Amino acid sequence: MSTLLIKNGRVIDPSQKIDEVLDLLIEKGVIQKIAKNIQADSLPTLDAKGLVVAPGFIDIHVHLREPGFEHKETILTGMKSAAKGGFTAVCCMPNTQPAIDEPGTVGFVLAKAREGNLIRVYPIGAATMAREGKVMTEIGQLKKAGVVAISDDGAPIADAYMMRRVMEYANMFGLKVIDHCEDKALSQEGVMNEGYASTSCGLKGIPSISEEVMVARDILISQYTGAPLHLAHVSTAGSVELIRWAKKSGISVTAETAPHYFVISDEEITPYRTEFKMNPPLGTRKDVEAIREGLKDGAIDVIATDHAPHQEVEKEVEFDVAPFGILGLETSVGLGLHHLVHAGVLTLSQWIEKMSVKPAQILNLPGGKLSVGSIGDVTILDLEKEWKVGEELFESKSKNSPFYGRELKGKAVATVVAGRVVMRDGKIEEP
Repeated sequence: MSTLLIKNGRVIDPSQKIDEVLDLLIEKGVIQKIAKNIQADSLPTLDAKGLVVAPGFIDIHVHLREPGFEHKETILTGMKSAAKGGFTAVCCMPNTQPAIDEPGTVGFVLAKAREGNLIRVYPIGAATMAREGKVMTEIGQLKKAGVVAISDDGAPIADAYMMRRVMEYANMFGLKVIDHCEDKALSQEGVMNEGYASTSCGLKGIPSISEEVMVARDILISQYTGAPLHLAHVSTAGSVELIRWAKKSGISVTAETAPHYFVISDEEITPYRTEFKMNPPLGTRKDVEAIREGLKDGAIDVIATDHAPHQEVEKEVEFDVAPFGILGLETSVGLGLHHLVHAGVLTLSQWIEKMSVKPAQILNLPGGKLSVGSIGDVTILDLEKEWKVGEELFESKSKNSPFYGRELKGKAVATVVAGRVVMRDGKIEEP
């Protein structure tokens, strides 16, 4: 925990409807004062003139791969990637080897995060043992060990009775269930969205109803049990409509999407571009527009990354056999500013809310606001900075991004965690 005075920045905190040029004083890792012209000559100072000072960004859907897949990413390289991208905290999914399905593995992740000492890492615990959908984990023990949510992400809970029980038990411990919505009986061995593009590519498709059927099922289980539900990486127009209905009906449902679902469509895929392969798959232009509308009207609460690193050798194979997933931590801010804020889809305040305020509220995490007594986590943005993806090396251990060469406007230029600058101008500042 450190002391830092951030001066002359445009402070935006949607939770308090603040948008004005102010100074922000962090002492011992906690915000102590927000005002104009704070005088503290002897303190370390960061001049944010012309920049935006926002509550630290929180990514609630990240794959850090460790333990078990350290050749793709480690907790340390994932933290560096997050810090460079402007994130002060991430929530890591349990599809590791072994899965995060018992307290010892939770402790391992937290110990590795403390050792790295860069950003905050919050583990998400598995819903079922080994994420096999058969035996429920000891959710209470996982909560005690430090998990912030429950999910079998990547392995949808196919058994509706198991899903019901997981939601009821998680709710008893104040934890949300996050579900990867996919009916495997419908998606089968599909590798991209089913439609004109998949036919043109000669690739087996995944129908949009594969996601939508499970979204509908989960919403109805949430309605019946009264247990809250969070839907991961929403990608189709039909899912957005179902979520709108659920919210209008008073059902306790929240949802996230990822930047690739509001930026690119399946029209851009060729059979040789495996960096465009992710699950759920890229949708049609209609789906892209529906996701943007869902962000705009509040059907979709959060922008997460679904950061999913894979080694180059794993992706340099036929489209059919390449693993699903792309990087997201270091491109999310630029894609959001360029394609949502500068494009007029969301206001700057609305976008910041989906990157910080809502993630903190949904999973009951520290942060998400800039108020006296709050943790000193801050993301500083240069709205006008123009840059090209790939000009600088990724901090991630992997390189699987479909956005190489894309020119963007807007970037995180500093990341502050508990008053300590961990990233400045694209460079990680080691502890």
